[in-house]
Amino acid sequence: MSTLETLWTDLLRHRTEFETFHLRDAFAADPQRFTRYSAELDGCLTLDYSRNRITDRTLTLLELLLDQAGVREAYHRMSAGEKLNGTEDRSVLHIALRGSVASDLVVDGETVLEAVGAVKDRLYAFAHGVRDGQITASDGQPFTTILNLGIGGSDLGPRMVTHTLRAFHDGPEVHFVSNVDGAHIRDCLETLDPQRTLVLVASKSFTTQETMVNARAARAWIASAVGEEKAGEHFVALSSNLEAVEAFGIAPDRMFGFWDWVGGRYSVWSAIGLPVMLAIGPERFEDFLAGARGMDQHFATAPFRSNLPMLLAALGLWYRNIWACSSVAVMPYDQRFEEFPSFLQQLDMESNGKSTRIDGSGVLRASGPIIWGAAGTNGQHAFFQNLHQGTDMVPCDFLISARPSKADAYQHELLLASCFAQIEVLAFGRTQDVALAQLLEQGMAQDEAERLAPHKAFSGNRPTNLLLYEQLTPKMLGRIIALYEHKVFTQGIVWGVNSFDQWGVELGKELAGQLLPSIQAGARQADEPAIFHRLKAYREN
Repeated sequence: MSTLETLWTDLLRHRTEFETFHLRDAFAADPQRFTRYSAELDGCLTLDYSRNRITDRTLTLLELLLDQAGVREAYHRMSAGEKLNGTEDRSVLHIALRGSVASDLVVDGETVLEAVGAVKDRLYAFAHGVRDGQITASDGQPFTTILNLGIGGSDLGPRMVTHTLRAFHDGPEVHFVSNVDGAHIRDCLETLDPQRTLVLVASKSFTTQETMVNARAARAWIASAVGEEKAGEHFVALSSNLEAVEAFGIAPDRMFGFWDWVGGRYSVWSAIGLPVMLAIGPERFEDFLAGARGMDQHFATAPFRSNLPMLLAALGLWYRNIWACSSVAVMPYDQRFEEFPSFLQQLDMESNGKSTRIDGSGVLRASGPIIWGAAGTNGQHAFFQNLHQGTDMVPCDFLISARPSKADAYQHELLLASCFAQIEVLAFGRTQDVALAQLLEQGMAQDEAERLAPHKAFSGNRPTNLLLYEQLTPKMLGRIIALYEHKVFTQGIVWGVNSFDQWGVELGKELAGQLLPSIQAGARQADEPAIFHRLKAYREN
């Protein structure tokens, strides 16, 4: 048996030590538990993981697991340009977009940081031009609205970041359309003025079906207002396919490319981040990059017990593989951060939702969990009942800022109290005896109190992590996104999967392309799904 497998066995045996463990008792026995099981970065970001079913022995075993899997070595190989994405024969260098590789690194014959800097200079010049009115619409007037057309990483990343940083917007208003459902773009266009709108078409290949269908619809909308000859002046391409971009009618100087080593779900740091730059300005976008760069350095150098991404990753492995928890709930207590769980769904589930290891063999244990969640306090009135009293244990990540960004102070204090209360109840619960005593104190009759007490008892002992940060600024958001990127990377290395391909996404696209002609033709084909009978009947009514 390999050393790695021995460690998994040791962790399984170690779990038996928790048969009588409860967080109530752990905190009562160790008043310094928070100090021992928390880590801080730069005096403004704290990970409190004290409310987990762990001891020092747990952390020792998990650290050995990450060491044996070679997490640090894998990160160094990634930073050196090694093609970690073996199924697509690509390097993985989104970290280079924020400056976290050697200045002399050369990949595919190109000095990486030099190439990144050149594209970024063009992006920043363009963003400044639009924001200060030097780059105008076809009538010579400023653009006041940006419409980003993309899907997957070309939508989820920039949309989440733009929405989250709404308190810092001082540029054009930004809208996002992703779904091929025509209602999405129609509903959006109804609210916009085509003469004042700049459209960003975000597709590396410039062939993504959903995006290009929406791009053609947007072009027709623009052309109806400004004329076909001038329509191209209202478009920008975030792509690497010059021929297709020019065929669409977008000038080369309105095209901003990126590289094969930038995966879609890691692309918000690249030209795909242009809507963010337009909304908050290049200077704040630099702060966003700087936050991520700082997290890169922290991940690469900090020891395990103070390394935030490694701790989150290790705890995730503990619950996924030792406690058989199939999902993780993510609750940002900030309404502007409401898109974060959806962003993490792609980052985590598209990266590590794999059943095949890098060497082609099957995974040896469960890999990527289901990621879900919602902004607090909305989630409290939707699914927290299940988290508190349901039959499944669901590890939870809570995120909240100490200070709000342009929000009422009292309301933020209420938000903080709500967040901390949920964490406390999940950890410590309420025994049936305590529930009974409280009901009797309220004057309830003994028999009625005894009947009701079981329903008002909470088991507690449910694990949570809390990320507490000073304020949700561009720099802090960069830190947090990079933190989760490195968490996902770490878990992928331990599971032995390629976290940077997504073949499961491609198969659905292929089949959709095969079925489309039958749907368009409306004729029965011998091998088409039987449900097409019903579909055609409904369409003919």
